[in-house]
Amino acid sequence: MEEIYTFAGNPLDRVSQRRQDAGWVASLLDDPETRLLPLRELKPLVREGAAAALHWQPVAPWREAIDAGAPLILLGIGGGRAYFALDASAARAAAGADAVDVRALAASIPGGEAAILAEARSLLDWHARHGFCAQCGTASAIDAAGWGRRCPNCRAHHYPRVDPVVIMLAVKGERCLLGRGRRRVGARFSCLAGYMEPGETIEEAVRREVLEESGVKVGQVRYLASQPWPFPSTLMMGVLAEALSEEITVDAEELAEARWFERAEVRAMVERSRSDEPIPGLATLPPPLAIGHQLARRWAFGVDSV
Repeated sequence: MEEIYTFAGNPLDRVSQRRQDAGWVASLLDDPETRLLPLRELKPLVREGAAAALHWQPVAPWREAIDAGAPLILLGIGGGRAYFALDASAARAAAGADAVDVRALAASIPGGEAAILAEARSLLDWHARHGFCAQCGTASAIDAAGWGRRCPNCRAHHYPRVDPVVIMLAVKGERCLLGRGRRRVGARFSCLAGYMEPGETIEEAVRREVLEESGVKVGQVRYLASQPWPFPSTLMMGVLAEALSEEITVDAEELAEARWFERAEVRAMVERSRSDEPIPGLATLPPPLAIGHQLARRWAFGVDSV
């Protein structure tokens, strides 16, 4: 059965075939049922209260920001209602709402909303970093209901990109290989991971990255699951990999250390990683919202094998 992780499982119909219909998009903005999610510095506004919830709002209070050209994204249609995201960084603050970091918020809101939030954050971040035409350098304009940009000078069209990342649990017998990044604090280990290069297959990228980072050779590779990761916009492709060698030679530019862990050790790490208060000196995993945690959990409890 397919497992759906944090930032996956978006319930909206993205209506990609209608994004170029400016009249239709405008009619959605005029519909009183339409809802809009403002984000400030890529942080969504969240309703004040005991339970965290995205602060979906009517369009009317944000018309001034929209008319002033703030980036606006048609996220999709759900339950007969349209949903938009707005970069409200330059707009006045909304009463009764706080801007909250996406990573901190994602685990405490419903899975479908976290997936919509990933869509919104990734797209608004892309617009913030791609304001000029890559072909001629002219300032470009938002197009296709927020799903593209067009250059008024050379007429080039630019579309959002997703960066593919392989994340892999290398396994040999009853042990798996985990690494600790140089920038990680404490004893938090995770699966090895890296960006794919042009012309590579997933399998080739896995073998290259594991060998580069740890010196371990990999044979068979089996795809397990994927996860959108909106920091800024990557697709994590999780796999299980058969390790062919054991000796570790760490790439000090990438990792602080890499180690083999017994299955029982990883089970204990899974349980410790569920706590917000890590135990000093004991190895742990990323929190459950990360696919690196889920790959290790699945193997540790016998869900997957190479």
